[in-house]
This record gives sequence, structure tokens and C-alpha cells, in this order.
Amino acid sequence: MSPPTTPKSRWLFLFAGASLLLAGCEAPRAHGDVQVVIVAASPALWDAVEMDLEDAIAPTIQVVRSERTFRVAWQDPAESTPWGNLRRFRNVLAVGAPGDFWIDEALAALPRGSDVPPAPAILRVNNVWARGQTVTVVLLPEADDAAAVLGLLDEINTVLDRQYRDFATSRMFVSGRDTILADSLATHVGFRLELPRVYRYSVRDSVYRFRNDNPSPAELIREIGVTWISPIPASLPTEAELVAWRTAFTETFYNDPQIVDTFVTSVRPIQTPGVAVPGFEFQASWASPPGAWPAGGPSLTRVLPCPAQDRLYFVDAWLYAPTREKYEYMIQLETLLDSFRCTP
Repeated sequence: MSPPTTPKSRWLFLFAGASLLLAGCEAPRAHGDVQVVIVAASPALWDAVEMDLEDAIAPTIQVVRSERTFRVAWQDPAESTPWGNLRRFRNVLAVGAPGDFWIDEALAALPRGSDVPPAPAILRVNNVWARGQTVTVVLLPEADDAAAVLGLLDEINTVLDRQYRDFATSRMFVSGRDTILADSLATHVGFRLELPRVYRYSVRDSVYRFRNDNPSPAELIREIGVTWISPIPASLPTEAELVAWRTAFTETFYNDPQIVDTFVTSVRPIQTPGVAVPGFEFQASWASPPGAWPAGGPSLTRVLPCPAQDRLYFVDAWLYAPTREKYEYMIQLETLLDSFRCTP
């Protein structure tokens, strides 16, 4: 039997009642993969927005091959048995208007005294149906308002991606930040890089390597290499020159050589904080050279000028994760590279 909907005039009253019920019992622990988003919406609304909303929630990215950032599963909350289980997932996107019972229950879990913004709006509510859960509420002016959903697609993408980036960064630093290493590099070498404590490093010929191959190098490797040339050349290297540099660098300094497999998948400017001259980054995928053990993965390579030192830094990061989704680890590597600073 479908749960009854509630007239809009009574929804605030029901919020208070539901809050008391939640306070009186211990909610279960949230379950499910953090990269799965359960979408709660009526069948009519889902039919109208499915493709657009799924693309907003889980855009396709290029990491060796095309990969969705999230896996999306829709559920009609009126189907009480599956909804009773799926609503306890870690990430839920609840789409609807006041009077839709799943929206009323989510808003009831807001902290006491919270203001509910006028619809259409997006807000985040924690621990609605389970502990450790995040529910993103897409609040519509009226039930099944597909136009309002389509108008919020960019914001939905931004909110969910930021939330996932916060998760990925927090999990990366669960071992703590190696501030001692960062301070030592800044004082004695000329650059600062903030890494988790589980990374180990080595130095050879002014090349600094930082590697994390936990739990096993057969399953997962994240590595960053840093070096520089001085003086800064009159112009930054071209993409082709940078690909050639990376190939030579991997042959000389990494445990196994790598070749750029797909040339370049994206290029973007990079601004190092405190440095007026911009650098750039290219993202590509690497592979083992012909005849070697077959392996591959995504890579990020940055060229960063530091005029005060008259150095042009090359900062390279790569990932090996053959059986895992790669978006989380690419966020982590990007975050570590973003911590790079030139020091006097």
C-alpha cells in the first residue's frame, strides 16, 4: 500500500512529529557504495527527466576509458519494500515538492530552527533514514515539476561533485597530513607538497618521488614525481615536447617505463598560488611499452613556472588501479598536486 501524501498546509507540523520519532529510536547505519546515488522521485517525474538528470548526477569522464562518476539507481518511494531498503543508502537524491512524503521526511530531519528555502532549491540533510547518510533534497514548487528539475541540473552536478570530492579528500588524509615532510621540502628543496603520511619518498638527481602502493602494488599505485629545470626557458614546452619529456622521465626514474597511450585527453591552465605566471596541465592515459607486462592508467602532468627561483617545475602524477573505479583516486591526485607551492 502506498504511503499517503500530505497536504502542503500540514507539512511543517509533520516535520516536528517525524523529528520526535527519529529522536526516540536509533537509526540504522547507512550502507551502499559511496559512488551509488539513489534517486527518489515519482515515476511521472523520472520519466520526464531521467536522461538529463542522470547526466547531471553522473557525467562521463575520460580515465583510460569513459567512466561515469556515479552509478545512479531510481526508486519510486511509493513502492514501500524496495524503498525501505534503498532509502538507507549513503547517498540519496530526493526530488519532489512539499507534500511528497519522502520530501517531508527529509525536511523533518533538518536541525531545529533551520530555514527551508523557497522552491525551487537544493539543500543537504544528514542522517534522514540512516546514520552516516547524506540526502540531497531537490525541492520543487509543485509535484512532478520537470521544468524546475531541468533548471537545477548544473547546481545538482556541482553539489554532488563537491560532496564526493570532500569525501575523497577526507578519506585520503585519514592517516593524517605529513606536515613534517612538507615543511622540510619547503625549507630545503624549494617547493611544498602536502601528502598523506602513508606516502613514502625517494630522491635521485633532483627528482623527488612520492609513492603510495597500499594495500598492494598489484591492486593500487599512486605516485607523484617532481623535478625542475633552471633557468626558465623563454617558452613553455608544447604538448608534444611534454609527452616526450614524460616518456623519458618514466624510463629513467619510475620502476617501470610508461608511454602516453592516448596522447592528450584534456589540457587546462594552472595557476600556482603566489605565482603570477600561469602553467598548464595535461591529462592523458599511460600504458606499458610493447613487450612489457600489460598495464595502464590515467596520468596528470603539470608544468609550473616559479620565477622567483628561476625554475620550471615538472610535476607528474599517475594511477594504477586495474579493477577499481578511478574517479576517487584522480580527485586525490589532483588535490595533492593542487597543494604544490613554490617557496623562497
